Amino acid sequence: MSEPAVVVENLSKKFRLYKERNNSLKAAVMRGRKEVAEDFWALRDVSFEVPAGSTFGLIGRNGSGKSTLLKCLAKILYPDGGSITMNGKAASMLEVGSGFHPELSGRENIFLNGSILGMSKKDIAGRLDEIIDFSGVEKFIDQPVKNYSSGMYVRLGFSVAIHVKPDILVVDEVLSVGDAAFKAKSKQKFLEFTESGRTVILVTHSMSEVKNMCDNAAWLNNGTLSAYGDSKSVLAAYAADIAEGDKR
Repeated sequence: MSEPAVVVENLSKKFRLYKERNNSLKAAVMRGRKEVAEDFWALRDVSFEVPAGSTFGLIGRNGSGKSTLLKCLAKILYPDGGSITMNGKAASMLEVGSGFHPELSGRENIFLNGSILGMSKKDIAGRLDEIIDFSGVEKFIDQPVKNYSSGMYVRLGFSVAIHVKPDILVVDEVLSVGDAAFKAKSKQKFLEFTESGRTVILVTHSMSEVKNMCDNAAWLNNGTLSAYGDSKSVLAAYAADIAEGDKR
């Protein structure tokens, strides 16, 4: 058995939810300087492994903890308990325009975003034509990205991330934006990516994408892990839960 690409062990993350907060000196005096707050656990004791060379899906309803988990994987947030072990270089694309400067052109942002993801200027220059061609924004590559549509943002950002060739690529809803041709290219790129031994962690609300693309999946529900394993069995359990909820 090869070493897993990612190991998540007893991962927990909490946030402070303030019901009453001291926004002024007067409020602090009136309340005796006490703020009313409670802990909200966005993730609680979540554990799973992502096999190397696979496409792994993260599913769950809105507010289930997926975004928090992704931000922990990307080291944007740090857990309050548990650990994440990444066996290899990771790159993340979590939201439209992440790592882009709106005033810079698409070409300039390729170099900026590529450097953030760990590429040298020489490496970026060597892959520049390929990145631009895959993104499909050739006509606008020298325009400021603040004028780009959300679809153009995602296509260019995804193109940079996939051409960095990390060992682990974490992407959030990248296939939800873009036309059919771009989606087909992205799916083919994921296939090439995993066939070369690399790993993809994909968050999506599309059950058909998980079914068609993912080998394994994890289902988060209210911050806890409800199911994990073969994507077909996880999807079946998730679909049954949704159907049961609709009956209530």
